[in-house]
Amino acid sequence: MPYDKTLAERMRPMLLPRAGISEKNMFGGIAFLVHGNMCCGIWKDLLVIRLSVDEATIELKKPHVRVMDITGRPMRGWLFVQPAGYKKDTDLFAWVEKASSFASSLPKKKR
Repeated sequence: MPYDKTLAERMRPMLLPRAGISEKNMFGGIAFLVHGNMCCGIWKDLLVIRLSVDEATIELKKPHVRVMDITGRPMRGWLFVQPAGYKKDTDLFAWVEKASSFASSLPKKKR
């Protein structure tokens, strides 16, 4: 299953106008990076969110959220949000804000 292109179209206006944001095909989906650090993306129909380990632990208590696990190895600080968790634009924007805020706090990657 390819990634949800409709979700990507919803996310682009929230992300691409920001400084340092780029878009890249990754893990069979699409990723948005802040100064080279992945902040969020899409895998199939799941929203991928990167947060600090502590914040991810808190967000895991929300409905429609689970640990990102593509290869059988859960990734600490990375979450999958099911479509019901980002159905409203306000919910999607909130996830994008959290992820971009965290990625912005990381050191810029050298190219």
